[in-house]
Amino acid sequence: MRILVVEDEKHLNRIISEAVEDEGYSVDSCFNGQEALEFMECAKYDVMILDIMMPKLNGLDLVRRLRRGGDTTPVLFLTARDDMRDKIQGLTVGGDDYVTKPFSAAELLARVRVAIRHTRSGLSNEALVNTGKFVAGDLTIDYDKHQVLIAGENCHLTQNEYRIVALLGKCAGKVLTYDFIMKELWGPQSKGSNQILRVNMANIRRKIEKNPAEPHYIFTEVGVGYRMIEGD
Repeated sequence: MRILVVEDEKHLNRIISEAVEDEGYSVDSCFNGQEALEFMECAKYDVMILDIMMPKLNGLDLVRRLRRGGDTTPVLFLTARDDMRDKIQGLTVGGDDYVTKPFSAAELLARVRVAIRHTRSGLSNEALVNTGKFVAGDLTIDYDKHQVLIAGENCHLTQNEYRIVALLGKCAGKVLTYDFIMKELWGPQSKGSNQILRVNMANIRRKIEKNPAEPHYIFTEVGVGYRMIEGD
């Protein structure tokens, strides 16, 4: 799972980032809403931890812009304010949860886990929702550990390779077009040649398939995209 921490107070940003990273999540951090927009143009995040009061673009305005653009990333607001009206405003603009400063790392991480469960609940694979794992034969995608395994052995995928397999696993049985995959993983600015996607897929197949020329897990729909085998 990939988390974006957006907090302008550098010391608190570091504390939050380290706590989330220690929990096993992949973390990016920035210090204002404008920087957050730039990060989100280049990557997809499972949860955003977002301060409300920030320079350049505050948290409320950032979420308004994201929601208008169709972005559904779960947002956990951070704020020093404890007024119920502020909480309601944060949730009204599209936030998913709200933590008032000061807070404990345990509380923050608990709320992150809840947000991730909500993300999973939108998936069709019931086993993935309940366990955080997609299983098809010897293939296991462990979304919590950020790993792909064959017969219990880590395939040691690169970050991009893992993200491709993870996306296909979430939509197992469905054909995902080349354009859809590229925009989901590398942002809406991804256009043109899908060569980078094809190269990554060739490497993935060498690592997960017994015979890459006759794939058992990820199939190519010629001229369209890729499809993951349905789970057990």
